[in-house]
Amino acid sequence: MFLSSYENKLDKKGRVSVPASFRSYLSNLGYNGVICFPSFNNQCIEAWPQDRIEKISNAIDSLNPFEEKKDYFATSILSESINLQFDSEGRVLITSKLLKHAKIKTSMLFVGQGKTFQIWEPTIFEKFKVTAKRKSNIHRASLKWEKQFNN
Repeated sequence: MFLSSYENKLDKKGRVSVPASFRSYLSNLGYNGVICFPSFNNQCIEAWPQDRIEKISNAIDSLNPFEEKKDYFATSILSESINLQFDSEGRVLITSKLLKHAKIKTSMLFVGQGKTFQIWEPTIFEKFKVTAKRKSNIHRASLKWEKQFNN
């Protein structure tokens, strides 16, 4: 899983090192890169393994081909996605379009989200984290445990 948070800086060529634990997880899934796209919900970059993008693509494909929302989802997610491959040192080159969306200049925070991760500008994330903790506390009762976790 993608867990924890790691801060890294862009190098002079615009590359950033993806955290080793994130690269290891992706490698164990059989991938040498990650799919990135601008987040719908936040001012960050979503980073998903190939299999997660395929699932969302299949969900979009299952929609009526003549419904507007199919085009909206495909345009907003798939057309904005880019496959970033790791170089020999575990770095990726994040596009200027993605960096602009997340307002990232030089430093970025890789934030584990379980099956995916996000890339944030650190000060924007700190503000979001305060809100997320407050709202998580309010809605904590809605997080249901399945029977397998009741031990």
